[in-house]
Amino acid sequence: MTTHFITAEIDLQESPLALQREVEAELQKRGEPLRWSVTAVDLERQKAVVEAIVTQSTQTEVPTR
Repeated sequence: MTTHFITAEIDLQESPLALQREVEAELQKRGEPLRWSVTAVDLERQKAVVEAIVTQSTQTEVPTR
């Protein structure tokens, strides 16, 4: 398993609950989120910047005999 620090831009939503769902859906594309936070909001562009730590499982091949 590896961990990665990522940033993502998310479109602002009409409600906090919808924003949370949108953030979690975007992060799931990149791995399993351990934690995340909104670190900036650009009102002109209607974007939120999210920083997150995600884990990704690594597949190790087992040699066959």
